[in-house]
Amino acid sequence: MKYDIELNSAAHYPVKDIVELSPMIEQAGFDAFWKGESNSTDPLVLLSAIAARTHKLKLGTAIYHIFGRSAITLGIQAATLQDLSGGRLLLGLGVANKTIAAWHNGVFDRPLRRAREYIEIVRKTAAGERVEYEGEIYNTGKRFQLSWMPAHPGFPIYLAGLGPQMTKLVGKVSDGVFINMATPGTIREIAKRVREGAVEAGRDPNALEIIAKVRCSLNADRTIARSKLKQVLTFYNIADHYKDMLIASGFEPEVLRIQEAFKSGGFKAASQCMTDEYMDKLPVIPGTSIKEIKERLQPFIEAGATRLIVPYVPVTEPVIGDARQFVEAWGNG
Repeated sequence: MKYDIELNSAAHYPVKDIVELSPMIEQAGFDAFWKGESNSTDPLVLLSAIAARTHKLKLGTAIYHIFGRSAITLGIQAATLQDLSGGRLLLGLGVANKTIAAWHNGVFDRPLRRAREYIEIVRKTAAGERVEYEGEIYNTGKRFQLSWMPAHPGFPIYLAGLGPQMTKLVGKVSDGVFINMATPGTIREIAKRVREGAVEAGRDPNALEIIAKVRCSLNADRTIARSKLKQVLTFYNIADHYKDMLIASGFEPEVLRIQEAFKSGGFKAASQCMTDEYMDKLPVIPGTSIKEIKERLQPFIEAGATRLIVPYVPVTEPVIGDARQFVEAWGNG
């Protein structure tokens, strides 16, 4: 089982401090470090710095949004980081949503086709092949090819997926699925659809990674450990796509109660509706020890996850100090 870490959730970690912490993350036994993209620090810039400070730690984007840059550009970036790191890149992509597409002057439409074409272009570009792609959505023009032959032309590309159509596509075109904010039961359902998609495309369903995120906080006082996770969960209960997935997972009364509170009283009112009982049914762990956290990760492994990302949510200041304590405890646990 591969356990990874992400330092991105519910806090801004100064990038210099994360880079300085990265050798300790590697020594603690984490297989990969992941960084997501929204309006926070850039994943590949940060991962490049971490690559220079580590030797074995894999470097993942969880996730990069396809509207943020052209597929050719991402292919160039991926090939560069692959050479810099000695082939440690794990590229996670997602189609995002209407809001994020608009940030980049894009239009959120035909997500399945966009994802398929984008991945094809990235793969060709990063492999050093000549790219003259003419798709239904993307057209790269003529005669593009990297000026050098990459030393590590192949790397896994994962695709974030929740719904039936996207998760089927994952199995057909990518190396695995990213699953965020999913219970073990939902992970089991998504893994089944991903593997069905692989079979339909004539691919080996067992070769695909099932990657799940389970957010954790660590504090001897469980009330403190719950505090920031409550904010994170409130956001997901009012967010597009995720609220629908949580309702489909059997939490309709809880989701609707939080949404009504948000409409009438804003985020603070919604957060007050996030009960401990509801939190304990969701993929978050407000742990009082590393032993407890690792034990509570087991149901996600049993559900079919082949790689677990632990986004650490700090509960004390400075946040990098809190994260350092978590990393040290994980390595000693």
